[in-house]
Amino acid sequence: MPTTQIFFASTLYGAATLAAAIDSDCFGRADRRLLLVSNNATTPETTPSLDEMPGFERLRGRFDGLLSWNETIAPFHPGAWAPRADDIPLWERHLRLLWGLGDDTVELIVESIQVNPALALTQLFTDAPLDVYADGLMSYGPTRNKIDPLVGTRVRRLLHLDLVPGLEPLLLGEYGVTPEVVPTEAFLKVLTELSDAERELDLPADAALLLGQYLSALSILTAEEEEELHVTMLRGAAARGHRRIVFKPHPTAPARWSRMLEREAESLGVELTVLDHPLLAEVLYQRIRPALVVGCFSTALLTASTFYSIPVARTGTDRLLERLAPYQNSNRVPVTIVDALVPDLAEEGPEVGDHTAPADLAGLVRAVGFAMQPQIRADLRPAAERYLAEHLGGSTWRYFKRRRLTTLALPGAIPKQFAFVPRNATLRRVARRARSFKRAALKRAALG
Repeated sequence: MPTTQIFFASTLYGAATLAAAIDSDCFGRADRRLLLVSNNATTPETTPSLDEMPGFERLRGRFDGLLSWNETIAPFHPGAWAPRADDIPLWERHLRLLWGLGDDTVELIVESIQVNPALALTQLFTDAPLDVYADGLMSYGPTRNKIDPLVGTRVRRLLHLDLVPGLEPLLLGEYGVTPEVVPTEAFLKVLTELSDAERELDLPADAALLLGQYLSALSILTAEEEEELHVTMLRGAAARGHRRIVFKPHPTAPARWSRMLEREAESLGVELTVLDHPLLAEVLYQRIRPALVVGCFSTALLTASTFYSIPVARTGTDRLLERLAPYQNSNRVPVTIVDALVPDLAEEGPEVGDHTAPADLAGLVRAVGFAMQPQIRADLRPAAERYLAEHLGGSTWRYFKRRRLTTLALPGAIPKQFAFVPRNATLRRVARRARSFKRAALKRAALG
């Protein structure tokens, strides 16, 4: 029976990762390979899809066909639609007819399996084996939602870029999914193809590059706070002596942000260039070789540092570590990794490469991962207890909340000077009596 592999992607970065995996023979033989594209922007009608972005045609030849998820489920939004359980057989028959799959054996390769639209797709092909690939730093954190075993047990492996050498992703570990690295050399080769497609890129060489993320769209920052974050990046780069600065806004960010930066650049006397079309940051690394890359917690900071050895700096992570809510927010591990590995833009020194990484980054990520998802990754409790007992202190408290540690009965929940309290029988009796008096008083108040 013929085999059709369906590759699901929503970003050009993800499509480039898939292209590198295909070039590296990470997938078995297939009679057809189809690329299913999804535009997950808030308003897809006004935002270019990945197949409309510069350079995509260089990736197109690796696939035998191109499909649109937005067109398939229109008028619904990809992030909001999921099939009703009773409708799944009907949807599978419909997709097999619409996409010309016939009775082919279908294999799915998807990103972000814990949420729609990828989760919806995996539910429609109930027998299809699954491969998951990581589109950035989020794979180093735990699975954000409990996945139905009918989906999770079908996942064969997790493909990921080696953004943090030696660090193993936590994603889908509850199902024993094996992480597999996509070769860096293959990924860099694909990025070179995308870079060569940019013929009209006219930017100053040896400039500082600022990365916008549009965090207000995720309700992490307000629009005003994010504007100030970008201004802080500009001021920090200028304070380090950079007179030519390039700002790469998020594709869906409002234009007024760049205008605010332009006014600030004029007051600082620096030359500011704002990119006016969507482009991967990695393409800029290849074409203009920035002298410095500044961001908040973008995955592009790690690709710059790990893959291109470009100096990097971050700003705003301290606020985000405090602001992210609830604690299990899936951005927490990416923010933690960048905060731990990338130097602060405000750090003193002639350059930003002298930052000291934590002694046990893997232990830190496992401890944060357990605190985020104690039910999904209960197996991480011993590692979390060990790390907190050995390393919790002034420089690592920023990654945890005392209330969270208390709820999970982890080391650090109680200050050291009061650590004897839970073991003291007399104090426990006093506490029980106080609670009983309080309950009795509340009961009398309610009756009276």
